[in-house]
Amino acid sequence: MLACVAAFAFLAMANARAQQLPTAIPQTKWASGQDVVPYFEGWIRNPDGSFDMVFGYFNRNWQEELAIPAGAGNFVEPGGPDRGQPTYFLPRRQGWVFRVRVPQDFGKQVVTWTVTANGKTQKAYGELLPVEEITERIVMARGNLNPGEGDPNKPPLVTVAPVHAASIGDAVSLRATVVDDGLPKPREVSAKRPAASDATKIQAQTNSNVTPRPRGLTVAWMQLRGPARVTFEPAGSIPVAEGTAVTAARFQQPGIYVLRATASDGALATKTDVTITVDAGKSQNPMRVW
Repeated sequence: MLACVAAFAFLAMANARAQQLPTAIPQTKWASGQDVVPYFEGWIRNPDGSFDMVFGYFNRNWQEELAIPAGAGNFVEPGGPDRGQPTYFLPRRQGWVFRVRVPQDFGKQVVTWTVTANGKTQKAYGELLPVEEITERIVMARGNLNPGEGDPNKPPLVTVAPVHAASIGDAVSLRATVVDDGLPKPREVSAKRPAASDATKIQAQTNSNVTPRPRGLTVAWMQLRGPARVTFEPAGSIPVAEGTAVTAARFQQPGIYVLRATASDGALATKTDVTITVDAGKSQNPMRVW
């Protein structure tokens, strides 16, 4: 009898402890030390019959930025190792980053992008599978809900003024000029809610730590290539005023850098890349539209 009572008490205690366990295990976030996973986003059919293989990547680190030059640790096949892929990897997911053009008769061949980071190698495979076909508009919408080719909204056009000089530590002005059709119309700023009384403050709380995204036409800069980190001032999405958006870039080391300006109207985005050679105050920047 005593044994039954003891067993019952033990089961009751175990059940109580089980109910106290968390219902979900928090996701582990790594600041550094993780790998980079290349992604195949899909392929685009070009008017001349060729195809563009579109790739992105996922840097598993939340903070660590990695410089991996084209070569044994970062190569594309066939035709590599350097096919214009990123050599500087920002944290987390970066989609629709670069393309590899293949000929009309590419057939069942495969484009492979291999990246080795923090001792681990990952690969992405690009094939001309029908289910992987995408369009330019899908890329411009970053995979978001696309109203179709009949949508009256046209993507913005962005150009970047030439950079005449770049010196280590100095602020290099980057001036982007944007032309757009004014669509879609920017959302109106909602009126502020009336101040809550002390009795209702808990229900009326809002997250005041997040800076709201600018509405309307914006330009954002990111680094694609380079031996060291580039800082932008200001960073993030910069509102376009009177057709221009200006930011400053600072370089920590000499070398060849590729920076990308992305102009967005809130629905569609286009990009242009600028190459800057930082070498004792000299700069060259041939520009290509992506």
